[in-house]
Amino acid sequence: MNVPVVVTPRLWLRVPEPADRAALHAMWTDPVVMANLAPVNDTDAALARHDSYRHEGLGFWVVARREDAAAIGFCGLKRGNPGSPIEGLVEIGWIFAAPFWGQGYAYEAAAASLAWAWQNVREDRIVAITAARNLKSRGLMERLGLRRVVDGDFDHPALPPGDPLRRTVLYEILRPA
Repeated sequence: MNVPVVVTPRLWLRVPEPADRAALHAMWTDPVVMANLAPVNDTDAALARHDSYRHEGLGFWVVARREDAAAIGFCGLKRGNPGSPIEGLVEIGWIFAAPFWGQGYAYEAAAASLAWAWQNVREDRIVAITAARNLKSRGLMERLGLRRVVDGDFDHPALPPGDPLRRTVLYEILRPA
C-alpha cells in the first residue's frame, strides 16, 4: 500500500495504486453515486488526469478506511479544468461509494484535505463546484466553512445545454488568518 499523504482518526488518504482501480470504477459507474455528478467515462483516464497534478502535490487521493484498508472514496485537490470559470484555481472535491454515505467520512476526508492544503499550497483560497441540484455536496461545503460565491454560478462548459447537471454553483474558502 502507498504511504498515506494524510491520516485522520478513521482514514488514510493516499495516492491511488493499481489495486484501487476496481473500487473506483465501481463507484464511478454506480448510477446512484453519479446521479449529481458528471459521468466518468474512462477510469484509467480519470486516474491519469489526477496523476498529472502530482508534480504540484495535488490530485485526488484514494480514501481508505484504516480499520480494513477498504477504498471507500476519492477526495483531494486539483486544478480547475481548462475552459471553466475556475480554470487553474485549486479545487477541492470528493466522491464516495454509496454504502459509505452518512457516516461522516466525506467531511473527515475533505476537512483533512483542506488542512493539508493550507500547509502545502500557496493559494489564498480554495474553490469547490457542484451541480446546483446537488444539495448534499452543497451542505457539506457549508459545513466545511466554504461559502457560496455571489454571482459565481455558471453553466458548466463540459455539459451540454439542457443537461440537468449543467447549472453549477461555486463555493470558496479563504486561507485562515
